[in-house]
Amino acid sequence: MAAEKANAVFQRVEKKYLLTEQKYKDFCDRISPYMEIDQYGKHTICNIYYDTDTYWLIRNSIEKPKYKEKIRLRSYGVPNESSKVFLEIKKKSKGIVYKRRIQLTLKEAENYLERGIKPGEDSQIFREIDYFVKFYHPEKKLYLAYDRIAMFGKEDPEIRLTVDQNIRSRQYDLSLSKGDYGDKLMEENAYLLEIKVANAFPMWLATILSELEIYPSSFSKYGNIYKKSIIKEGVV
Repeated sequence: MAAEKANAVFQRVEKKYLLTEQKYKDFCDRISPYMEIDQYGKHTICNIYYDTDTYWLIRNSIEKPKYKEKIRLRSYGVPNESSKVFLEIKKKSKGIVYKRRIQLTLKEAENYLERGIKPGEDSQIFREIDYFVKFYHPEKKLYLAYDRIAMFGKEDPEIRLTVDQNIRSRQYDLSLSKGDYGDKLMEENAYLLEIKVANAFPMWLATILSELEIYPSSFSKYGNIYKKSIIKEGVV
């Protein structure tokens, strides 16, 4: 999407919050003078999460280490093989999130991740991703999609908020081109708010969160699906 660069590096603080429908409405009312919904409105984000054969990446992540990392393939909407998608590695160290991503066609990305056929891409970001892939030998493990509204600060566009709902997943048909259906993770009227800033929260935002009694949560979409479904089904 045009809101973020195709090949890019992001470094920021990210905090998550679980909201009821009423808290979500109250929060939106309070932030309306400061935040604006981006040009895409509500849109669907689709992901394939890759992991080791023993799910080491997500098992390590849910133990809350000081450093963790993951890899995923992401599209905005359901793509075909010639559509542009994003191959991302995401790392978190001491509360700071670092994300590196490149843009490929779906066919290029799947050929690379599943058949070892390198794309024409030869950037520094790709070399970091390639090192990750060679080190972990990740396999596709989970399809995960959700409907998102993204907002940015009217005075400071570097302040970004996203609200996700209708989070769904499946452990079969593991291709972004297969459609965005899956089993629901949360109730219909539950919302996952994520706040992304370069440094500290602005005072107005911290005040609104405090007055509405909205507190951070360590909620992980992949992590919760892993604990709720994958372990219980005896996959690992």
